[in-house]
Amino acid sequence: MKKISINRVIGALLVMFAAQSCSESFTDLTPKGSVTSGNYWRTESDAIFASNGLYEHWGDDDMFGRGVFWLVNASDDMVTGRTDAGSAAVRDFVATGGESRINGMYKKFYQIIQRANSILLNVPEMTIDEEVKRRVLGQAHFMRAYAYFYLTQYYGDHRAGLPIVTEANMNEARFTRPAHVSENYQQMEQDLLAAAELLPLVTAYGANDLGRAHKDAAYAYLTKMYMHWARYDANKWAEVVRYADMVTNSGSGRALINTGNPQEDFASVFYVENNFSSEYIFSVVSTNVRGCILPAVLFENTGYGLYNGWGYFHPTLELYNHFEAGDARKKATILEFGDTFTLFGNERQYYSSNSWTGFQFNKYMQPFRFPQEVHLNPNGDYPTSNLSVPLVRYADILLMKAEALIMQNQNADGLINQIRSRAGLPSISGATLADLKRERRSEFAAEYTDRHVDLVRWGDAEEAYSKPATGRQHTSKDNPNSPYTVTEVWPARNFNPAIHHVWPIPPADISNSGISQNEGW
Repeated sequence: MKKISINRVIGALLVMFAAQSCSESFTDLTPKGSVTSGNYWRTESDAIFASNGLYEHWGDDDMFGRGVFWLVNASDDMVTGRTDAGSAAVRDFVATGGESRINGMYKKFYQIIQRANSILLNVPEMTIDEEVKRRVLGQAHFMRAYAYFYLTQYYGDHRAGLPIVTEANMNEARFTRPAHVSENYQQMEQDLLAAAELLPLVTAYGANDLGRAHKDAAYAYLTKMYMHWARYDANKWAEVVRYADMVTNSGSGRALINTGNPQEDFASVFYVENNFSSEYIFSVVSTNVRGCILPAVLFENTGYGLYNGWGYFHPTLELYNHFEAGDARKKATILEFGDTFTLFGNERQYYSSNSWTGFQFNKYMQPFRFPQEVHLNPNGDYPTSNLSVPLVRYADILLMKAEALIMQNQNADGLINQIRSRAGLPSISGATLADLKRERRSEFAAEYTDRHVDLVRWGDAEEAYSKPATGRQHTSKDNPNSPYTVTEVWPARNFNPAIHHVWPIPPADISNSGISQNEGW
């Protein structure tokens, strides 16, 4: 499929997608316009362009630029780095779903689903190369399940799933919510198994195709999906182990980046040159002209006058203090006042006039070490880089399997100790669920793996959020060596586990589709 690179700017994408994906009332879940007209679905290029359209959302600020991160930001790991009513409503669990920060994601995930449906409806009848057809169909099955994964993670539960829209019913005018989110999991299971059958290993891809869905990505999302399903059906823990092993044993060479140098190894996972390393499973593919703005969103506001950082999402003192002594992940994840770092080729000490907590996330800052033209968008108003931000990486596979083993009263020491060894920490024995929780927090801070979702599914969110978030208030915000006092930067919050384990569906989407709102919102 290397004829048309996934990184190519698609422009208007496709006439067939424009009507159905741009309608403000898309969430009546009915596609607009004709997708089967005679001027499309004829050539191999048509099919490949259609598959490219499945990934268009990677360049959307309302999705994996900042959009989804407003929900990640509800965790105890970070606070919003400025006064912002919409973000505060989300973080304080008083949102309506209509806030501009979060009201676009729901419908955009359904846009991905409808694009996948159009492919699954039309491509099987096309007379094109069979291998291209298999890959296009595999990506459509994968991306439909991928979209439902995030929808169910945020909006579905034991009281109601999300409307199931497939190529078989995509032209219907109205849909209902399934009685239980497990019905969505069943559909995702079917799609991901189909994707795993149709897609090759990533090692079969040329440079132009890296970033497309592949076999390991399908196995990985099966693993993640079963982990969530296990909240309602403990038998699914065995499936978590099974599909985690499928990733490990797929033949694609999965392994942690671990050269025996803890001070560099974890940090290097988030280097541009490791976008598609042995640890890569699936990422938001980005370039310095189109893609994910999250690294710049986390960078110092106005970037010391050198580049347009946005200064959102500051690490809390609680996250900083969480790391064990000697854990190399701490410095790789967080900058504190006085830390030495390289910015645009020059060494300097960290300070911030912007950070509410006295810290900045360091995890995605490698592109800022070099002159701007090397890795960053010359347009500072759209500050992308060519660092691809991970959605699933191999460390997550190991820790999901470890959690599944622990939940089945089996030993997970070897898996957890692989993670600890890379971080420069001693091995442990008799690992417990508490040990697993600690490793997930240390490993995935500021990632789309999502600490908030972990706290919710563990039943730990109510206790965690009953405590205020704190930070360091430095006496001089432009002096990296200035003393500080510890201050409360966000008050304790009221998290009701009977309501707040899901988010409110945006009211406009409720109105358009006629479905019910999540209870309590």
